[in-house]
Amino acid sequence: MNVLVTGGAGYIGSICTEELLNGGHAVTVYDNLTEGHRSAVDPRARFILGQPEEENNILSAVKAAKADAVVHFAANALVGESMANPGKYFRNNVANGLKLLDAVVVSGVKKFVFSSTCATYGPPDRVPMTEDLPQRPINPYGESKLMFERMLHWYHQVHGLEFVAFRYFNAAGASGKFGEHHRIETHLIPNVFRVPLGQATHCEIFGTDYPTPDGTCIRDYVHIVDLAQAHILALAPGRQGFYNLGNGDGYSVREVIRMCEKITGKKIPTMERPRRPGDPPRLVASAKKAIRELNWKPKLPKLEDIVATAWVWHKQHPNGYPD
Repeated sequence: MNVLVTGGAGYIGSICTEELLNGGHAVTVYDNLTEGHRSAVDPRARFILGQPEEENNILSAVKAAKADAVVHFAANALVGESMANPGKYFRNNVANGLKLLDAVVVSGVKKFVFSSTCATYGPPDRVPMTEDLPQRPINPYGESKLMFERMLHWYHQVHGLEFVAFRYFNAAGASGKFGEHHRIETHLIPNVFRVPLGQATHCEIFGTDYPTPDGTCIRDYVHIVDLAQAHILALAPGRQGFYNLGNGDGYSVREVIRMCEKITGKKIPTMERPRRPGDPPRLVASAKKAIRELNWKPKLPKLEDIVATAWVWHKQHPNGYPD
């Protein structure tokens, strides 16, 4: 298929692009490089530098890609920032996303795969979390993703656009070529690695008084390549709906730090900080629906493997991407 990947210069988008290409698809990456990196784009892909707020720019990109499908990663994704600047999140994740949807309909694209988030649920009524749980986001980031999910529902009803929306839990790890480098890094594993790389004296733990066994937040980590494979499976005709992507196992912040110590062979000092606003105490996925309906089979579900692949990439790229 001809696939347009928005946000394809970012962490998840770059590895999904790599996997799509490995699977024989033709890929066009559309990115404005405010968060992504040009060198994170697989050289086999076509690259279009574009501004998502420009409606004609988006439409021309969809047409230039001759897209059979669009995989939409482009978004602002910092929970803390969304609490301080919600307008930025509604403008980019919702208003600019609407322009993309309209371009898709005008261009006759039949399949749309959306990068959503478990933040649409808010604090869950139960774990593991299933897709039928109430969606009550507690930050503008989660709210903006939920709003786009609702738009997809109505574009399917009105225009017949077939879509799959994946609610990610914590993407982590690396492929052989590409890894995680955010200009503002909030994710735990790359921040922990700054210590064994000699770039920091300690890592920070935000909140030690949560109602969890060791007082720190519990999250479900899913390998980035397994995540990418789910998107490829979603491109098949007839695949439609909302799916969680996670491993079904939760690990606390302290458990992840101990695993990083094991993989790197180095002691990692910590400093305790207050809770961050908008952080639920425990988020663990049930991905049974994706396993059953999409035939998704994670190949690297163990935290040890996830951390190990990330460490290989960070050792090879201690300063991330050059651009």
